[in-house]
Amino acid sequence: MALKDILPSRIGFGSAPLGNMFRDIPDDEALATVEAAWNDGIRYYDNAPFYGAGLAEIRMGEALSGKPRDQYVISTKVGRVILDEIEDVSARDQGEKGGVFSHGLPNKVVNDYSHDATLRSIEDSLKRLKTDHIEIAFVHDLAQDFWGDRWLEKFEEARNGAFKALDRLRDEGVIKAWGLGVNRVEPIELVLELDEPKPDAFLLAGRYTLLDHDKALQRVMPIVAERGLGVVVGGPYSSGALVGGPNFEYAPIKPEMKAKIASIKAIADRHGVSMKAAGLQFSLATPAVAAVIPGASQPSRIAEDSAAFNEKVPADFWQELRAEGLVNPQAPLPA
Repeated sequence: MALKDILPSRIGFGSAPLGNMFRDIPDDEALATVEAAWNDGIRYYDNAPFYGAGLAEIRMGEALSGKPRDQYVISTKVGRVILDEIEDVSARDQGEKGGVFSHGLPNKVVNDYSHDATLRSIEDSLKRLKTDHIEIAFVHDLAQDFWGDRWLEKFEEARNGAFKALDRLRDEGVIKAWGLGVNRVEPIELVLELDEPKPDAFLLAGRYTLLDHDKALQRVMPIVAERGLGVVVGGPYSSGALVGGPNFEYAPIKPEMKAKIASIKAIADRHGVSMKAAGLQFSLATPAVAAVIPGASQPSRIAEDSAAFNEKVPADFWQELRAEGLVNPQAPLPA
């Protein structure tokens, strides 16, 4: 089934902040944020065991427990199993994401892309999410930013384990779709070259944004669209960098990126365009993208995202970005 036929709308909710990403978020604030998303009409919620070692899924399950299950879509991820055992959070080796969830739960996180671990991961997620099914499963972080030089070895582990398990679950109707949930383009290129198994969808975080889209545009988006598959864009604000935050790619913004953001903002200000609208609407303009899932940890952010999604952006704004070399010449621009 095509991703666009599964997702109820083109904007969803990314739950990474609910796992206490970068800060310790009170439970009531996290639950109120999901409630605000629901009240705003959002019906697609993306999750992962990795987000706070199960914390984001627990909070999502609590927040959605009273909602009609046939009215919303859930995706979550496999590749990690969360144990009851406690570990030293600061000692976790998480590649470029090290320390991002230091405020999450201290439960031991086991990286495992095998067939059996995939089935266990989904079973555990169902319990945390307080549901009996999920619609979409993404194989998480199967890329260089997490695994470094070992990423191809881990890809092969997943090809023989997680991919086959998810292919079977989809064919049996247990899930509707599966794919990769990654922060890099290369694993998606690799899986698209396989004869079997066949993914349906991809969650690509940070790689098709206003600030960083060249590689995805050239190497992934055309073939995804051609095959009738779909991409969910995660991190459309590039870890908050686009909208005034201090981080790009989970690390402090470098001077050259600061200069690029300042150039975009100057043009946006001249045209009366919000940076959130620029970021969201740019990511949605390419045919391969089925939805964007900005993360939020405060109810007020939901209203901002909704307003950005619906904001009228003049065509002259996009043309000026292109003329100044701030977007790729081949990138589709919003109509």
